[in-house]
Amino acid sequence: MSKLQNPPEEVRPSTRMSGVGRVLVTVYGVLALAATGRSFVQIVSKFDEAPLAYALSALAAVVYIVATIALVRPGVVWYRVAWATIVFEFMGVIVVGALSVMMPDLFPHDTVWSGFGRGYLYIPLVLPVLGMWWLATHRPAAPGSSSARPAAGPAGEGAA
Repeated sequence: MSKLQNPPEEVRPSTRMSGVGRVLVTVYGVLALAATGRSFVQIVSKFDEAPLAYALSALAAVVYIVATIALVRPGVVWYRVAWATIVFEFMGVIVVGALSVMMPDLFPHDTVWSGFGRGYLYIPLVLPVLGMWWLATHRPAAPGSSSARPAAGPAGEGAA
């Protein structure tokens, strides 16, 4: 077989970037931009009013940026980074969401994850669940393997 018929993993397109995966990445990208813009404005203009809330919004922005990049990039390492960031995001939404409801004095101003993401139409709560499902069904190829394991799709998807 020639190298063109069986390109190395870093050259092959990621099977995570097809169909629903593209929508997922797009939503992560939009959320990354929204969280980055919001946290920047909050930190620059009124950080002293709610430093914990605004620092958490900035952390959420970084997590969304890294998750977006990791979902787009092929390979086992980026797959693991995607899992780590999405699980971290989910735990952040659950912990900050619960604390913001049970102890509202901790969060005098909302974060991206306050109230389980209510300020963002609960997308921060639903998105990591969809992301974890997508990652679980679109694993990268094992090192030395010639193809990624496809989930559902047209016959031969992901085959070399």
